[in-house]
Amino acid sequence: MPVWCQDEAGPYQTIPQPGACWEPEGHPARQPHEYIRDGTAKLLTLFRPATGEVRAQGVTNAPNTVLHPWLQAALLQVLADQSVAPALPQDHPLRVHWAYWLGRPPTGTLPPLRLILIWDNLAGHTTPALIGWLCRQGVLPLYTPLSGSWLNMAESVQRIIVRRALAGQHPQSSAEIITWLEEAVAGWNAQPTPFVWDGKRRQRRERARLRRLGGSAAVVAECHSIAA
Repeated sequence: MPVWCQDEAGPYQTIPQPGACWEPEGHPARQPHEYIRDGTAKLLTLFRPATGEVRAQGVTNAPNTVLHPWLQAALLQVLADQSVAPALPQDHPLRVHWAYWLGRPPTGTLPPLRLILIWDNLAGHTTPALIGWLCRQGVLPLYTPLSGSWLNMAESVQRIIVRRALAGQHPQSSAEIITWLEEAVAGWNAQPTPFVWDGKRRQRRERARLRRLGGSAAVVAECHSIAA
């Protein structure tokens, strides 16, 4: 069952952005102390952790009138790229999955479950019209709990993309921010990295944490006293 995550990153302002950047040796980048606030930009993101694929679009703001049409078009394209789901009997496991995830049998007739969508528990994500449309397409929305937005892996990939696009830069307009963000997404999709729980990224962070604690790469994770 494909799992996709959705989130909106930003807003990002037209101000000097912190971070490292590539500059000739002996000529570090210098950011001006004055700047003009000339609008903001956000990044609408749809991310599949299993493959690392990102579908995104830069916008100047993201109300429901902007987010919902974009999400519907992106999901329709994702579903069209999948193999066509065959007609399934009522006792087929894919139909039973609706009752499993909903916690009760569906009140109406639903198509086969084709995709699980993970996103934050915001008011704009729970409108009846949008939820009804998702269910009619075979998409089951699952919401992260309060104070649990870190469970949404779209936020993790957004941090990587935004750092690649904006770190150490001074954008002059919201259109320039949008261009940089979308170019960073295209670069990511050229060689995407799948995300897995407890994978190589977490193992690297854990090794780095042990080195900081022990002051050496040779750290004893568990110590046992041998004193009598």
